[in-house]
Amino acid sequence: MILKVARLGNPVVRQTAREVDPREISSADFQRLLDDMVETMREYDGVGLAAPQVHVPKRVAVLEVTDHPRYPHIERIPLTFLINPVVVPVGEETEEDWEGCLSIPELRGKVPRFKAVRVSALGRQGEKLEFVARNFHARVIQHEVDHLNGMVYLDRMKDLRSLSYLLEWQRYWMDDLTVRGKAKKGKAHVEAPSKGASS
Repeated sequence: MILKVARLGNPVVRQTAREVDPREISSADFQRLLDDMVETMREYDGVGLAAPQVHVPKRVAVLEVTDHPRYPHIERIPLTFLINPVVVPVGEETEEDWEGCLSIPELRGKVPRFKAVRVSALGRQGEKLEFVARNFHARVIQHEVDHLNGMVYLDRMKDLRSLSYLLEWQRYWMDDLTVRGKAKKGKAHVEAPSKGASS
């Protein structure tokens, strides 16, 4: 089922999400929520979605990039479920790049993010996940974890002058993103989640 996306201004977007009881993960209701989040993310051409964005203040996020129309040159990210994620930067290197958000429709802005992060979480069946994400993969994870902490990408922007409406972004800035994406594609690195690894 496609869920209604909460937009900026709805209090749920600014709530700190609560941890999920691992015993809840196998329940039919929780599994249905995961399916609905994936369907909603795909319906709106998102690359990630956090539960608070669909009015559920729980520490859950889904992400996926496969032949995405808005990110044709970005590395593939397999469908991933992150429950109670903990994210720690790997090194101090950051990069500023464009982001959008289903909860802030029609806008794009440049946001600094750590280039690599270590992620510990539970997966769809409650299995332990631990992996390192880099580049765009790391950016998507940081964006979604911000949602779990009641933050949006606007809070991370150093300079609001890059903030653009989507049509203007496509007209004036998208070519720059595409060129840089092509240049990075050969260097992109995504380490797939390792099931059963210790946190």
